[in-house]
Amino acid sequence: MSGLLRRLFAPRWRHPDPQVRRQAIARLDLANGEHRQVLERLARDEDPSVRATALARLDDPERLLDLFDEGGASKELTHRLIALLAGGTGSLELGARIALIERLRDADLLTELCLQGDNQQLRLVALARLEGEEALIRQACDNSIAAVRHAAAARVESEAGLARLAQQARRDHQVMRQARERLNRLRADAAQLAAARERRESLLADLERHATAPWEPLYAGRFRHLMREWASLQDLPNASQERRYHDAGLRCRKVIGDHEARQRASEAAEARREDAEQAREALVEALEEGVEALGRSEVVMTQDIASLRAQKQLLAHRWQALSDQHLADQALRHRYDAVREGFESISQAWVRLEERADEIERALNDGDDERLAALLGALAWPEDLAPAPLLRRARERLAQRDAPAEDHPARLARFIADLDDLESLLERGAFKGASRLHQRLRQTADTLDAGARQPHMARLRQLGARLAELRDWRSFVAGPKRDQLAQAIEALAEDASLHDTGLDRRHRQLVKEWKSLGDAAANREQSARFRAASDRIHERLAPWRERLDAERQANLTTRETLCEQLESLLEQPAESADPDALREIRDRARDQWRRAAPVPRDQAEAIGRRFGRIRHALQALIDQRAQAVAETKRGLIEQVRALLGQTMPAARRAETVKALQQRWRELGRAPRGEEQALWREFRALCDQVFASREAERDDRVRQSRERQEAMQTLIERMDAWQPASSADEAELTAAIAEAAAQEPLPGGRRTEGMRRRWSGIVRARRERLERLAVVEEVERWRAVQPLLFAHLEADAERLAGGESREVALPEGLSLAGDMRGAHARRNAARQSPPADEEMAERLARVRVHLSLLAVGNVSHRDEPLRLAIQVERLNESLGRELSSAEEVHGVLRELLATGPVAPDLWSREVGELDRMLERLTRLPPP
Repeated sequence: MSGLLRRLFAPRWRHPDPQVRRQAIARLDLANGEHRQVLERLARDEDPSVRATALARLDDPERLLDLFDEGGASKELTHRLIALLAGGTGSLELGARIALIERLRDADLLTELCLQGDNQQLRLVALARLEGEEALIRQACDNSIAAVRHAAAARVESEAGLARLAQQARRDHQVMRQARERLNRLRADAAQLAAARERRESLLADLERHATAPWEPLYAGRFRHLMREWASLQDLPNASQERRYHDAGLRCRKVIGDHEARQRASEAAEARREDAEQAREALVEALEEGVEALGRSEVVMTQDIASLRAQKQLLAHRWQALSDQHLADQALRHRYDAVREGFESISQAWVRLEERADEIERALNDGDDERLAALLGALAWPEDLAPAPLLRRARERLAQRDAPAEDHPARLARFIADLDDLESLLERGAFKGASRLHQRLRQTADTLDAGARQPHMARLRQLGARLAELRDWRSFVAGPKRDQLAQAIEALAEDASLHDTGLDRRHRQLVKEWKSLGDAAANREQSARFRAASDRIHERLAPWRERLDAERQANLTTRETLCEQLESLLEQPAESADPDALREIRDRARDQWRRAAPVPRDQAEAIGRRFGRIRHALQALIDQRAQAVAETKRGLIEQVRALLGQTMPAARRAETVKALQQRWRELGRAPRGEEQALWREFRALCDQVFASREAERDDRVRQSRERQEAMQTLIERMDAWQPASSADEAELTAAIAEAAAQEPLPGGRRTEGMRRRWSGIVRARRERLERLAVVEEVERWRAVQPLLFAHLEADAERLAGGESREVALPEGLSLAGDMRGAHARRNAARQSPPADEEMAERLARVRVHLSLLAVGNVSHRDEPLRLAIQVERLNESLGRELSSAEEVHGVLRELLATGPVAPDLWSREVGELDRMLERLTRLPPP
């Protein structure tokens, strides 16, 4: 019951029936605040018709916007807001509507306001609030105001959006053209960016391949070239490219550093080889001097032969050690072999002398001269070698038998001179030389006559006593030294802390020092002590020496295997093996040979000679192949020289030279002395080729810059130029042709900026020329005003019931052909005047057309005419788009041909027509 009462006494706007609620809306008073709240509540009613009726009573767009933001965004509310804000209904001022639009965020509402707004500024404000590109494209294609279309098109940035504009914006050819130009620029920028990115990626790939390539003479130069190319690119690399560039650069620098290190190592090895060569030469010279000294001496003693043998053994060990490191020169090797053969002949002669010494002594004692001569003949003593004392006695014995007595004075003179030499040696303390010379003098004294030698024997005995004193002094000095050496070697034998290598080295040093004392202060007890300690050390070192012998044998086997491998290589060398590969084999073989050391001493010399012969043969093969490479590289040099004389593009010549450089790298190295000379000549010719290419590039760049500067000058000139009449279009056409002649311009931001500026200048000048043409057309129409007024007077007379008369052209007035035709049609129309409604429609059509051309406002009642005129304009522009001046001329021609016009009709329309013509004559500021 209570519910029924509530329904009976409830307000009608709360009635369940939508029809009742809709009728109640008309009774609500907007001045009443409660009624206004009721209307706002009904604006959110569930029934669409109730919502529409309530919204029709609300005319406050600000409150409606609040309702819209609060979640009541119904279709009826949206339509009401569009009608109020677009100016279709309501009396809200333009500034207030614009302020409300600036609050909007709904894209659909803003889109409809852009399309339906009654003012260009309002539409532009709504457009500025739009964000989506799809909405901007719709406005650029469908909006009825050109400025809005252009503003919307200017905000389309994506390639897909510009492509859609270029295809769909058929309503505005300027939008299509600008979209097409921007799309082309965008694609050109994208292509340029892609080309730059591709170029950077290509450079990165080249640099990474270069980082893994082996060293060759052009490696560092090509790396610097790639770095310059990378630095010359205008786009910025990303983080990945920077990291790849840094890593590849580090690898390239490592290759260059490794090569420089190898070069320095090679130079150091070459210096060591030269030092070894000098050391070997010094060894050979020392051995030659020793052999020659034996030949220059008067007599050869046992000490001389022993000293020469020790010197030869020491030199042979040193020679072998140096030969293991560096192969000896062939000439120096021949000298060494020759002096060794000389030493061997001396050594063998001495051995034969020692074998027959007893027989020669018996022959001398027995006086058997024939037996003595036979023994000397079998001895075969070298002619250039001084005789031994025994041999000298034998020869003197035979010489005494055959030689005359007058030889004795000469021998006596030599005896006296030798006494003087002995005294000099004793004064200097040269014990060994003095001892040998004293022994020889004693032997010589036995061969002299007793009467001749008697005066000099006292001096000889005196010098012998001095020699004995010198021997005793040496023994006095050597005694403590021998005790010290004996104690040291005994301590060394008891020392268990030393390793085998250090023990052996110290033992050898002590033995060498012991032997250097000779027979000075020698006694059996000390010798026995020293020998016993040395034997204990030998026993202790026996296992180590066995291991060392096994290692030496293994090294010998390694060296023999290496020699066999190299000999098999030399027997059948590969035809395709370049000298660099052979050099690498040589260097590796030398390193392996050096590592396989030491070897047994008795076989070291033989295997060393074998390896030396192999290395000589391998070097000869390397030299042969290197000479072939040198000949091929000379051919490449001639090819580059021939390219310099040919007429062809520099870029093509440079590509050919790059192929020749690649071929140069593949060939390997020529002989060391020729490689650098050939490379310098080849590089100089290649530099000439690349210099010509760079010069050609510089010329192209210079020409491009000159064209760019000329284009800049043209832009500045045309920017300062303003056309004064439509006849100045020829100057603009000439400037456009001049700009086209400057193409192509160099790429870059400056060029793109110049192109955009040039397009803006050309567009502005064309627009000004079009306005000037329109102004000139209006000025010509004003000259036709007397004729128009004459037609109006004749029209008034005819419409007033008078006779139809033809209006003649005023004197001095010249009309174009189509205007003469319009004048004739006006006179003909006066014969049978049309209805007033038709004439009013024709004049209204002319007025609306002029309003469209002057961008004026068109009332709602003229909207059908506006649409019809726009459709006709679109149809007429399918074949050729008319200019503004041509359209104005056509409208004025129709105005002249339209008649007869009643005076009251003309008075209603003439004011608007004059205002439109006045607007057409307003030029924009230059």
